[in-house]
Amino acid sequence: MPVVMAFLKILFRVLFKLNISGLEKLDFSRPTILMPNHVSLLDAVLLAAYLPKEATFVVNTQIAKKIRLPLKLRNHITVDPQNPYSVRTMLKTVQSGVPLVLFPEGRVTVTGGLMKVYSGIGYIAIRTGAQLYPIAINGAERSKLSYIGNKIRTVWFPKINIVIGDHFHIAGQPDVSMKLQKEMAADKILRALQEVLLQSRLKPGVNLFDELLLQASRHGRGRVICEDIAQKLTYRKLILASYLFSRKLRPLLKDQAATGVLLPNSNGHAIALFALFRLGITPAMLNFSAGTQSLLDACDTAVLHTILTSRQFVEKAKLADTVAALEKKCKIVYLEDVRKDIRFSHKLGAFADLLTGQRADKGFNDVILFTSGSESKPKGVVLGHEQLFANMQQALTLFDFTPADKLFNALPMFHSFGLTAGTLLPILNGVTVVLYPSPLHYRVIPELVYDRNATVIFGTSTFLAGYGRAAHPYDFHAVRYAVAGAEKLKDEVRELWSRKFGIRILEGYGTTEAAPIVTINSPLAYKPGTVGRLLPGMRCRLQEIPGIERGGSLQIQGPNVMKGYLIHGQGFVPRPEWYDCGDVVEFDERGFMTIKSRLKRFAKIGGEMISLQTVEETAAECYNDAALAAISVEDGRKGERILLCVTNPNHKLSELKAYITEKGHPPLLLPSRLVVIDKLPLLGSGKTDYVTLQKLAESAADKGVQD
Repeated sequence: MPVVMAFLKILFRVLFKLNISGLEKLDFSRPTILMPNHVSLLDAVLLAAYLPKEATFVVNTQIAKKIRLPLKLRNHITVDPQNPYSVRTMLKTVQSGVPLVLFPEGRVTVTGGLMKVYSGIGYIAIRTGAQLYPIAINGAERSKLSYIGNKIRTVWFPKINIVIGDHFHIAGQPDVSMKLQKEMAADKILRALQEVLLQSRLKPGVNLFDELLLQASRHGRGRVICEDIAQKLTYRKLILASYLFSRKLRPLLKDQAATGVLLPNSNGHAIALFALFRLGITPAMLNFSAGTQSLLDACDTAVLHTILTSRQFVEKAKLADTVAALEKKCKIVYLEDVRKDIRFSHKLGAFADLLTGQRADKGFNDVILFTSGSESKPKGVVLGHEQLFANMQQALTLFDFTPADKLFNALPMFHSFGLTAGTLLPILNGVTVVLYPSPLHYRVIPELVYDRNATVIFGTSTFLAGYGRAAHPYDFHAVRYAVAGAEKLKDEVRELWSRKFGIRILEGYGTTEAAPIVTINSPLAYKPGTVGRLLPGMRCRLQEIPGIERGGSLQIQGPNVMKGYLIHGQGFVPRPEWYDCGDVVEFDERGFMTIKSRLKRFAKIGGEMISLQTVEETAAECYNDAALAAISVEDGRKGERILLCVTNPNHKLSELKAYITEKGHPPLLLPSRLVVIDKLPLLGSGKTDYVTLQKLAESAADKGVQD
């Protein structure tokens, strides 16, 4: 037996380049359960070769009949999962001191991600008080012995990595029903598996161009990975174009740490990004909807000397005056000009780079995004490739995205949601992404989602509402996931998608400084009306706020949190130990988070903290109109007062006052005035632009105002 096991270890290391870490953590002096995720038929064999001989495997009776010979090599017990007494067998085994290897999912994954955890293992954990060791298996899902060969490209001998996490316990709660205890225990085990999976997938010092090369080798260089209205790019074409473009840019960007990127969602934008990653130059993603002065300030903040853009884009977006102003500060490089100047020698060099698999140059593995809406000058958020990669991996522990999916992304890449989740995540995981230049084409986008058979769509509540109203009920027939972020998902939008398309929108919460996802609802953990639970790897704390009884100001830590800020006139400022999100939130007993309001979006009236978001929601319910927004202004008598900006001149303050009284809402939710404006100003993300709104309200205060 020992000889056979020694031979298997050598064989697995040679064939699978197998690496296992964490064996030293195992302690079998107490009741123990080892809990691996289950991605292939190889899993038990791999673990059997490396785990201590005391470990006993739980084997399905049907499978045991098929693999009698291999089972003789290891301790095992057979159970019939259909038999309720099987749980008792496992319970007695653990209580006897035998360490048990038990797959919590109870089956090999057919999705590519974690599947549900059965409550039976929770019951065993509670009754035995056992040490629970989560184990992450990565890579075996790509083997010919997985069950997802119809979704991913499989090979005979994929590289496999196994990580054993830290143990934990689940204590019994006598005052809680056993049914609920089992459900809670299963949920805790699921989250522990997600945590160890994340830790096993993080890559210190990762460069996203090098990751592109790796994913191309895994999924096949001939796979179409990126497409826009005009053309499709395979991995090979994307990499070759990135090599070619980087060769042309290198002399133009010599000694520059960062370069501005002013482009719409397109294949050209993706190529430009990866070319800059290959050169070790930081892309500064410029928000073309922010206005000329904001762009000029952003260039100053990031110390930009060059901006990459497109003549066609400048013409179509009517940005000629803006670019002319930017040209006084920076050198403008047009992609069309770079393309025209390509010579045979450049193509030959790029082809040589492709053949030899040239990796990225050493340099600045960062991306700069600019915050919008609340500062007088834009702040640059510096996100390293490690933070962006970590956020992608955090999401992938919760969602089963595979190459069988196609993601439609109309969110601009200057927005962190559009960059990380909408562009980098699919490209760097074998998921084809369809890039579309504007999220505002409400009638066109549903038709494109239908035509391209997209299975995943991201959007804000505003954008999803527009698509939902314009779409035919069958347009989203292929959509598996619709994910909302950047602003609060309105109940009517959630209901519209459920009623019209049979789709459950998964709402999340994020911030640019977290690359961006912080919390999200997922198929395995969903609660409507909340923004989901913290991603694996994240920690949080709530700072108390005077005047607010429940919840507090959200502060976070995690592998996805930014390196720091670029402050106008100051330069780089490292992030604090805890990043303050600036949002007032509340968590329930299961960890689901509800956003109460932006901290800056509270008005203090007579010593009372009033949520402007609640004022907006109450008014929207009263008027049956979402085109409104509340702001606060100084008041000499009460400290502050609330103005409600509306686009419908027929709304009456008296009507809102009667509604608040009828519903029993606090009288302080009644704004002091209604201010009529033509339309609500929006940011590029679709959120209300409150800075511009404040100015509009002040200028309109003497016209269309109701006391």
